[in-house]
Amino acid sequence: MGAWSKVRGVFKRDANIVTAEDLLNLAREDRLGGRTVHVTNDTALRHSAVWAALRLRADLMSSFPIDVYRQVQGLQVEVPKPPVLVSPGGQEVGIKEWMYSTEFDLGRAGNCFGLITERTGVIGPDGRGLPGRIDLVELGDVTVRANGSRIRKFKICGTEYDPWDVWHEKQYTVAGFPLGLSPVAYAAWTIEESLNAQQFARDWFGAGIIPSGTLKNTAKTIDKKNAREAKEAFRAAVSNGDVFVHGADWEYKPIQAVAQQAQFIEARQFGMGDIARFFGVPGDLIDAAVSGSSVTYANISQRNLQFLIMHLGPAIGRREDAFSRKLVSGPRYVKLNTDALLRMDPAARAQMLKTQIDSRTLAPSEARALQDRPPFTEDQLAEFDRLFGSRQVPTPPTTAPTGATP
Repeated sequence: MGAWSKVRGVFKRDANIVTAEDLLNLAREDRLGGRTVHVTNDTALRHSAVWAALRLRADLMSSFPIDVYRQVQGLQVEVPKPPVLVSPGGQEVGIKEWMYSTEFDLGRAGNCFGLITERTGVIGPDGRGLPGRIDLVELGDVTVRANGSRIRKFKICGTEYDPWDVWHEKQYTVAGFPLGLSPVAYAAWTIEESLNAQQFARDWFGAGIIPSGTLKNTAKTIDKKNAREAKEAFRAAVSNGDVFVHGADWEYKPIQAVAQQAQFIEARQFGMGDIARFFGVPGDLIDAAVSGSSVTYANISQRNLQFLIMHLGPAIGRREDAFSRKLVSGPRYVKLNTDALLRMDPAARAQMLKTQIDSRTLAPSEARALQDRPPFTEDQLAEFDRLFGSRQVPTPPTTAPTGATP
């Protein structure tokens, strides 16, 4: 039975309680042929590539400003944000920390959970007040009872809650399954291989597992007592760089680690590349690019645009949809402003604004607003006139009345 069949099987009957750790073990055991490995959502963070990928996505997601809009006569008009999108965890947890924590859990486990501890007076689609405060909970404290694709109960720290009392976001979803898939579960083999490579390197280069060399007597077989004396004499001589003096019957042969070093480096490189693919980040952004593959970009804006379109953009869209359905009412909708990721260098930005002004697609006052500056004052315009000459204000053409002689 495949890993996915096992995972789906736990939800075929009602009253099955499944934890995130159970899902991790099911997928992991099948992928490794039943052999237990020590890779969990927490231990996976010991691998630098896992940490870097999760950190990159969470950092960027938490840096995007969150705006709320509604359509008015075909125009997108910004409206005030509800309190839950300003301080979702009360005075203790602001929106940036909340967004970082939820994206970190979504990235490693495919799910994030929180308790809705306050509600507003605005009625949502479910007939209840919209969430006013969401206190996030640890992944390991949550178990889920479901029937097919529908979650019936959440159990958090031993207490059962109805679904409308729990904030639940998911990603990496498949049809008919009520939870998101865990990248750590499906990447467990790769992560374990790379972690084992790290351990092997520490043991190898510290000579903790494999001897650093052999000292052989070619003339006769020696007993344990003589072997111990010879080893101590050899160690005492070479430990401080001294010369080891021996007869013609002793032969020292150092063990070469060249092949093992190459295999270790190769395992680390390909392990990091696999992890980058599982966690949805380009390898070069976390310094995990595999030797022999390279992508060049004309500028940083093009690189960030490619990352936004191909990797982070879909996750942003799903989170916008979840916030729009569950946190705001009526025709309002939520957008994450990704301009921070696509910020250009000053020269390129100035050229873009000039081109838009010259082509009459952007007014100077709008361009100044994009730079957080107020419109020009009359004194400023007069100063421009003194420096560059009087303004030429075009006069509208006049048309002669019908039938009049020109």
